Amino acid sequence: MFKSIVGRILSMLLVLWVIITVTFVLMHAIPGGPFTAEKALPEAVMKNIEARYRLNDPLPKQYADYWANLLRGDLGPSFKYESRSVNEIIAEGFPVSAELGLVAVTLSVLIGIPAGMAGALYQNRWPDHLVMLLATVGISVPSFILATLLIFCFALWLRILPAAMWGSPEYVILPALALAGMPTAFIARLTRSSMLEVLAQDYIRTARAKGIAPFTILWRHALKNALLPVVTYLGPMIAAIFTGSFVIESIFAIPGLGRHFVTSIYNRDYTVILGITVFYSALLVLMNFLVDLAYLWLDPRIKPEGED
Repeated sequence: MFKSIVGRILSMLLVLWVIITVTFVLMHAIPGGPFTAEKALPEAVMKNIEARYRLNDPLPKQYADYWANLLRGDLGPSFKYESRSVNEIIAEGFPVSAELGLVAVTLSVLIGIPAGMAGALYQNRWPDHLVMLLATVGISVPSFILATLLIFCFALWLRILPAAMWGSPEYVILPALALAGMPTAFIARLTRSSMLEVLAQDYIRTARAKGIAPFTILWRHALKNALLPVVTYLGPMIAAIFTGSFVIESIFAIPGLGRHFVTSIYNRDYTVILGITVFYSALLVLMNFLVDLAYLWLDPRIKPEGED
């Protein structure tokens, strides 16, 4: 078990190294730089700016310097936001994205899993047809369309919720619903299909033959095994939602991390692009690692690699 965990951690570090290296190389391979979009500057001034941020150093030295700072936890200064570091930008934007993401993930799980269970329990009956209809619509409708419909219905027509911005709890409802639409539908479909497969197993037939109530069979005997595909999906989904949905944050004018990632690409703000990429990648591999640990808890038959 210990060797497996150490090996998994080493593979995570290798993945992070590859992501950072490829992002660094591709970012510098693009013509231009963070200051080329500005108004034309005298050559001497441009050289002074490049010297200040060490952009005139050879690329291998810039790469080595970035890793030296990264290992100290310093993601560097932003080239476009004067007197601000990448650490400050992430510390400011991530809590907002995480708060929105936490509500969206909670809604997805609390609605998607029971809906999928109901569809499996009432297979080929009207609850199943309703769940599959809503799930199909949820997967098919893009998040920006759903966000627009929610704004029209609840903000412009009924006037019971604010249309945009960020502040008190009511500002979270519409963006969280828009962000949770597709994950909820996907979780419902995954839960239903996995639950149907589990319900066809012999031990479930035995439980039914003993006269155990259907809902007891679902909650106590089938749900744990049926959740394995859902847990697989939850890992990367949580990482993606917590780091900010670019489209949803833009529509609802939310000051989250997604906004900074988009603007940093437009501005070619190298350090912000790399910093948010490192942060997102680290969160993603961490969530995948937690998914592997969850497998061991959900199904004891699953053993770490190298163990018989």
